[in-house]
Amino acid sequence: MSSLSLFEHKFHQVTAGFIFFVTYLLVADGATGQTGQLEIKAPWARATLGQALNSTVYFTIVSSTTDRLTAISSPVAKKAELHTISIGGVISMRPLAAMDIPAGQTITLTPGGIHIMLQGLTRPFREGETFPLMLWFEHAGPRQVTVPVEDADAMGPRG
Repeated sequence: MSSLSLFEHKFHQVTAGFIFFVTYLLVADGATGQTGQLEIKAPWARATLGQALNSTVYFTIVSSTTDRLTAISSPVAKKAELHTISIGGVISMRPLAAMDIPAGQTITLTPGGIHIMLQGLTRPFREGETFPLMLWFEHAGPRQVTVPVEDADAMGPRG
């Protein structure tokens, strides 16, 4: 074996070892990084009745770190707002500027509670359709979710 081929052999061993090490770090970082990520689970919206152009969206947020939902938009609506319902002498709905996501807690947007209100839909929603919804978080950044449309009387996502 010439010294050049021995050098080449050692170079390939070192290169292969380096590539394995870098790949290991990337996979390990991805695995540990997922525990700190924010997840949006089970998004769904209600179909509209008749020609109504407003609907509601619900989902669950899971995050191991503290965050804050700061903005919402969708190309299917003129306006998308985070709303809460208050029950006093009269049931009233009011917009929320943002929503805190405490570390390690699950936040679920539900009918009769906090929800996303879509106003001025480009057209009525029909059961079985889907649409994109963009959510902006202070730390996690933007998250786009695909929202399936359920029956107008649904109380949760199918399945």
